[in-house]
Amino acid sequence: MATLKGGEFLIKEIPANEIFTLEELSEEQKMLRDSAKEFIDREVVPQKERFEKKDYALTEEVMRKLGEMGMLGITVPESYGGLGMGFVTTMLACDYLSGATGSLATAYGAHTGIGTLPILLYGTEEQKKKYLPDLAAGTKFGAYCLTEPDAGSDANSGKTKAKLSEDGKHYIINGQKMWISNAGFADTFTLFAKIDDDKNITGFVINRSELENPESLTFGEEEHKLGIRASSTRQVFFNDMKVPVENLLGERNNGFKIALNALNVGRIKLAAACLDAQRRILNHSIQYSNERKQFGVSISTFGAIRKKIAEMATGTFVSEAGSYRAAKDVQDKIDELVAGGMDHQAAELKGVEEFAVECSILKVFVSDLAQTTADEGIQVYGGMGFSEDTPMESAWRDSRISRIYEGTNEINRLLSVGMLIKRAMKGELDLLSPAMAISKELMGIPSFEVPDYSAFMSEEKAIIANLKKVFLMVSGAALQKYMMDIEKQQHLLLNASEILNQIYMAESAVLRAEKHFSPDSVEAAMAQLNLYKAVEKIIVAAKEGIVSFAEGDEQRMMLSGLRRFTKYTNHPNVVALTEKIAAHYIEKGNY
Repeated sequence: MATLKGGEFLIKEIPANEIFTLEELSEEQKMLRDSAKEFIDREVVPQKERFEKKDYALTEEVMRKLGEMGMLGITVPESYGGLGMGFVTTMLACDYLSGATGSLATAYGAHTGIGTLPILLYGTEEQKKKYLPDLAAGTKFGAYCLTEPDAGSDANSGKTKAKLSEDGKHYIINGQKMWISNAGFADTFTLFAKIDDDKNITGFVINRSELENPESLTFGEEEHKLGIRASSTRQVFFNDMKVPVENLLGERNNGFKIALNALNVGRIKLAAACLDAQRRILNHSIQYSNERKQFGVSISTFGAIRKKIAEMATGTFVSEAGSYRAAKDVQDKIDELVAGGMDHQAAELKGVEEFAVECSILKVFVSDLAQTTADEGIQVYGGMGFSEDTPMESAWRDSRISRIYEGTNEINRLLSVGMLIKRAMKGELDLLSPAMAISKELMGIPSFEVPDYSAFMSEEKAIIANLKKVFLMVSGAALQKYMMDIEKQQHLLLNASEILNQIYMAESAVLRAEKHFSPDSVEAAMAQLNLYKAVEKIIVAAKEGIVSFAEGDEQRMMLSGLRRFTKYTNHPNVVALTEKIAAHYIEKGNY
């Protein structure tokens, strides 16, 4: 069976049995998850105060312990000293190791992701043999030097320069980088510079400990940040730093592609890194609301608090559903390419690249939700939530960065829709035919037959199919109007992205509930509640888009289509769903 293409969920009906969920972990994966959770509860949670007091040495110490456990080499093949596990397992480790403090989450993510992957995916055999075993074992840590004072989202505009030495044996590198995670204790640096007057950046890899002149690589002071306080973040300066020519990573002028593909993996991993943070915030909120008494009763008996608990739980369920669904799609693509004869390195690159749209969707949706969850956690705690003595204050500060790194959420929103449009233009994804079919459907007379929605989740799936029509209707008409200038219409692209994100995540939750749970389950209630909220958000985004570019009959027809495609036959009782979810988790005491 051919695997799904990236973005294809928009034009296909996806059966529940074709998605992967957390309920399907293997015994080996469950053991790894439990081991990660036990480690964090033992080594990290009791030391929370030290992390908040900027104890960088503690972060390094915990990272070394993770290296000893094999947790830094999960994605690295066994031939280079790693465990060589699949993509879903690497997501799982990232999920359960990242929830207790953003300081460790950032150090771990930077090391195993952008610190290791460029070498694994683009390195020569010699480079992989030299650098990967130490990175996998945690005897050396990795840092990734891309961002500069004048080159953030526009990574290719960097001013760091590389010149070939007269003897042709070294590149001499000069320049500076900023916001470099792990810089204070890393030894292996992946960096990007422009050789001579090249148009594009080129990648290089070096070990600090092997530099001919140690003073040629210097560092600024530790940055003082809103959150992730014990994550080492420094400026890095290259002062006539000599890098052997064999340390060039990939091909000359190809650094931008390395950076982009490293970030694609980083985006889906960032979504994973927010999941256990959501679970932990939710658990603290449930426990506190059960213990805190006002007016003689627990505050968990109050409807306003119960609504918050229900929505936090629902957001966590949905975030898990989308993240693990996409992870398995990436894994399946990698496996398919390897089975077809492609080497693993190239297959991993292609697999992640294929689902770049989904990676951006997840990065935006889950990081936005992690911040909302932390914010609501503070509200549940009330005045105590604002105090450093409770876990909510640091959780809120730590979650804020997730909406900025791996590409800001605004950049990722524009990217996801932009990539879809490019795929359609290249003929890789046929969005045009279904968009044209919807135009015809809008001209026709709507059916007044009441469908049979007796099957579990049948109405929810019908609504999702209609929401996909909303996206195709709005984006198709906008594309017809603006053609190649569509990229300049950022307001419109942001609206389209909101519709796209809500569709993917709502579908993931509905299919997860259908596949594993019964109609009267709390999971079904969460999928239904989330879908209802998604429909409301899509109505707002689509309407804003339609009235901004369509006029007269076209506008009236599209607004009529929007009403038709967002209509429920049987409206869910939102309050009853909310109460059911809240009652379940408040009584259980945790998520």
